[in-house]
Amino acid sequence: MMVRPAHFGYNAETAENNAFQINDKSLNSKEIEVKAIAEFDAFVQKLRAVGVNVIVFQDTDEPVKSDAVFPNNWISFHRNGNVITYPIFSPIRRLERRIELIEELSETFEVANHIQLESWENVEQYLEGTGSMVVDREYQIAYGCLSIRTDQMLFDEFCTVMECEQVTFHSFDKDGVAVYHTNVMMAMGDKFVIICMESIPIEADKQRLLAAFKKTNKTVIEISLDQMYGFAGNMLQVKNTTGDTFLVMSSQAFRSLNEAQIQKINQFTQILHSDLTTIETYGGGSARCMMAEVFLPLK
Repeated sequence: MMVRPAHFGYNAETAENNAFQINDKSLNSKEIEVKAIAEFDAFVQKLRAVGVNVIVFQDTDEPVKSDAVFPNNWISFHRNGNVITYPIFSPIRRLERRIELIEELSETFEVANHIQLESWENVEQYLEGTGSMVVDREYQIAYGCLSIRTDQMLFDEFCTVMECEQVTFHSFDKDGVAVYHTNVMMAMGDKFVIICMESIPIEADKQRLLAAFKKTNKTVIEISLDQMYGFAGNMLQVKNTTGDTFLVMSSQAFRSLNEAQIQKINQFTQILHSDLTTIETYGGGSARCMMAEVFLPLK
């Protein structure tokens, strides 16, 4: 599921703890909107061209939602029929939750339960969906780097509800600030994991991660802090209608990779990349943030 933006732009609320956002003054707000929509449409076209099923919802004009293009932070869909909606740090972003999208999807997919965690916003505790957590759905393990947007207690709650094992750790950017979302420093594939181990200073955290990767037969592909800032951690492996897999990323992320990393990825899956420069610059999120995987069973 993807949401075509109506009024994409820079969000000062999220910029408080998202080091990936840049308030570039070279474009005015209308130019930013137009470029973001063009990037979104080209991205969807590339996904559909290789046979990936993309469900696109149009963002509404009112209220204005500058980050609506990143739906994976407020909703997730699961094989057991659960739909989970999440508590969001930015008050503006809470407007993105739209019950009508769940109702429309329920016409095609089985929705057994809608688990609503958003009331935790009232006590300033947050868990921002598959931004906060990177989930290995085959092995039922949820990985999370703790931050103001990834609360330990709510992470526990998710893992209890979804009967997941959890692996928590701490990850920091170049300035020593907690990385705001796990999915900007780590991407999970079926047989590999891309991760910025350089951002994890605690040795016990590293060893716990490596043990989990070994147990689940994952080849570890490390990226650097510089590559993390180029969104090389913000990738998602998807499958098309004939079973072929693709690691989806931005063109900036692709360009940041070295030849050895590309060769390793190509051993496991095909690479698909698209230019998302405007969305990355002003939104601080990339390809993975734009996709909310729908694992619900078909009716």
